[in-house]
Amino acid sequence: MVIMNDYAFIKKGFTISTDKALLDIGMIHHYLDNESYWAKGIPLEKLQSAITNSMCFGVYHHQKQIGFARVITDKATFAYLADVFILTKFRRQGLSKWLIQTIIANADLAGLRRWLLATRDAHGLYAQFEFTPINNPEIWMGIYTPYTPND
Repeated sequence: MVIMNDYAFIKKGFTISTDKALLDIGMIHHYLDNESYWAKGIPLEKLQSAITNSMCFGVYHHQKQIGFARVITDKATFAYLADVFILTKFRRQGLSKWLIQTIIANADLAGLRRWLLATRDAHGLYAQFEFTPINNPEIWMGIYTPYTPND
């Protein structure tokens, strides 16, 4: 891995960057709205707000975005990893693993007490980074409000 500058990493022709100016919002929205199981129906305006208020990591191949992840965090004690994906065409190359490695190693996220995420199908990936099922899930609570066409 070669560090380009404070926010970009290059490996085998792929780049991970935290520069929000590089994000392809249309591609991200299309994937989350149409292909993800967790954000179907997300209004573009909600996604734009989520990106504005999160740390974002874009994965690029020849300057074309092919992956994404967001971290919702206070940068001191807590982070929630969300919206992680690599486009189907680019999977099975270790890019998801590299993306998570890059996020976990980010200096702004060092020393956090707690990381959380939710996944239906990628437990093996996250287990490599010491994510485990939540201890005492009975103490956790949440509110879920699905997207509606009027959002």
